[in-house]
Amino acid sequence: MRRISVDIGGTFTDCFFVWDSTYVEAKALTTHHNLALGFNEALDIACDRAGLDRPTVLSGVDSVRYATTLGTNALIERKGPRVAALVTHGFEDTIPLSRGRGYGEGLDPSMQQNLAAGERPEPLVPRYLIRSVRERVDSAGRIVAPLDERDVREQVRELVDAGAEAIVVSLTNATENAEHELRIQEIIHEEYPSHELGAIPVLLGHQVSGRKGEYVRATSTIVDAYLHETMFHALGQLAHNLRGSGYDKPMLVVHNSGGMAQMNSTDALQTIHSGPIAGVSAAEHLAGKTGIGGVIATDMGGTSFDIGLVPQGGVKHYDFQPTIDRWLVSVPMVHLLTLGAGGGSIASYDRIHKGVKLGPESAGSDPGPACYDRGGLRPTVTDADLLLGYLDPDNYANGFIKLNPKRAKFAIEEELCDQLDLDVIDAAKEIKKGVDDQMAIGIAKELRVRGYLPEDFTMLAYGGNGPLHACGIADRAGIRRVLAPPFSSVFSACGAGNLSQMHFHERGARITLYNPTTRRLYDAYDEFNAIVESLEAKGREDLVRQGFDADDVRYRLELDMRYGNQLLTQAVTLDLSRLTGVGDVLRITKTFEEVYSHRFGSNCAAPEAGIRVGTIRVAAYVDGDTVEFDSLDAAGNRALPEPVGYRTIHLTNSDTPVEAPIYDASALQHDRVIPGPAIVTTENTTYLVEPGWRLEPTPQGAVWFLRD
Repeated sequence: MRRISVDIGGTFTDCFFVWDSTYVEAKALTTHHNLALGFNEALDIACDRAGLDRPTVLSGVDSVRYATTLGTNALIERKGPRVAALVTHGFEDTIPLSRGRGYGEGLDPSMQQNLAAGERPEPLVPRYLIRSVRERVDSAGRIVAPLDERDVREQVRELVDAGAEAIVVSLTNATENAEHELRIQEIIHEEYPSHELGAIPVLLGHQVSGRKGEYVRATSTIVDAYLHETMFHALGQLAHNLRGSGYDKPMLVVHNSGGMAQMNSTDALQTIHSGPIAGVSAAEHLAGKTGIGGVIATDMGGTSFDIGLVPQGGVKHYDFQPTIDRWLVSVPMVHLLTLGAGGGSIASYDRIHKGVKLGPESAGSDPGPACYDRGGLRPTVTDADLLLGYLDPDNYANGFIKLNPKRAKFAIEEELCDQLDLDVIDAAKEIKKGVDDQMAIGIAKELRVRGYLPEDFTMLAYGGNGPLHACGIADRAGIRRVLAPPFSSVFSACGAGNLSQMHFHERGARITLYNPTTRRLYDAYDEFNAIVESLEAKGREDLVRQGFDADDVRYRLELDMRYGNQLLTQAVTLDLSRLTGVGDVLRITKTFEEVYSHRFGSNCAAPEAGIRVGTIRVAAYVDGDTVEFDSLDAAGNRALPEPVGYRTIHLTNSDTPVEAPIYDASALQHDRVIPGPAIVTTENTTYLVEPGWRLEPTPQGAVWFLRD
């Protein structure tokens, strides 16, 4: 196996490089003006560590996998084309009305409790660029009013004259019958051939989302269109950079569904949060291979803190209608909770609560925290960690970044000390306690609202800052076992290296598996099987187009199910793909009951209310090689290693400074134990072992944090 996996975050570009049996990790600062530069720097570091040069590596690897936050940043910064929309006549205000409550979506919980003060987001499609066409299809897919093609041509001309740079077509009930959407696309190309209109994208709602729901399907398509140009040019630039260095294979792009595909088979919408979700997939793979049970995956980088949940048994949680920025969309996305709490999160004075507010603003990589000495003036979590003695100013990021404590001290004093009436060390402690509390609350809430207890899970702490804050977060969340996994500083990039090429296709359905009124089980087997077969055909076509043999394609059937009229919908993965009789229907209901009961308790299942299916989803994928994870068992006698020095550190639960032993990477041997307080500094991350905890490494490089 030879491959390159890259996760480009807001602060660092992470690279995980596999060359046969050699695994190499590397990091470089993200270059936002040209992502290829940061990619090249991280890859050059990895190649140098492997004793190879970049052209040799790029001509010899089987794939380059790429995850990015570029789409997320483009939405936040509102850097996109002028998008226009065509909808069914009479539905012109569906998008602006946003179900009457859209202005609350994407706001933080405190603002959602005060919607009267909430502000509507700036629309991606202004009202004057929304046009309607005369047509109508009913909920069963029957054409009620034929498409008026003359009207379509007039509306399209008006939109182009108004400056539309992308056109979205989202018609009512197009998921049941897409004939009119497809014909409108043909008309646009007839009116404006490519040599006249150029490369203006035309996106159809039914192709972006197969589920019912007019508003969410329209917003999904609009967000996709808004990001299309940015992603096309950025990914194209990276692909061109790879070709110039000798890589002649298609570049693979990580999807937020937990798979990946070639660039020509990727929608811009599928790249949102792709990096953190690759980390969740790596956590799932690690848990399955090592048997450590349920894990809560936490990725603390420079910009954000991402939380993903992998219960025992590997049942993923999906967001059925996730909110991206301020927009509700309808795509199958692995559930992820993102908090604005990373190493670069800016600390400011909260005048209302008279305390420290952390994030969501981040210093990013340019200019970065004040201690980077690159022009940053605002205090960050990294500045606090430096002043508390946790970071080595001469050996941060393997020595590539020299930290300046004077800059960190100045920034915290200017921003916080006078307002809080604290000295600089106590102010830094408040920053450390605040960020740990914020992340612990996020973890506990994420677990408890889904029916789980924190003490039943192992916390995976990865990302550049994960092992540094792991003990503080776990203490506050009530977690007793923390694992810094192998390759923890680039774990999301490692996850990208494990993903299969996969496509999800889904279709909204109204299927009642058990009707409590008539006491009948579902028996329209041919109808169900026809839907599954059509979704499999779409996935197979995607993968065959990318060069795979049809016989190598595998399928996984998932149903979104609920009891009666409950709002809660549960994704259920099945071990069958067709219905042949009543036994298969009972098998599905039994699987649903087991999944539901495991999550909420054995007495919570309510089949007497009826059992319904809202969405049929098929994952089509091709298995590939994965990174092997060794056993995480910590057995045998352990010895205390010799420290390389001592440093004064300040702990948040102590009023006096502590002389803590300092260790380097050589101390992370599987026969060693390091009790807290202590610090271990490695090339890519820092481990802080707080009092009451001990650190126990494993053979492959994973590290356990265990309560005494």
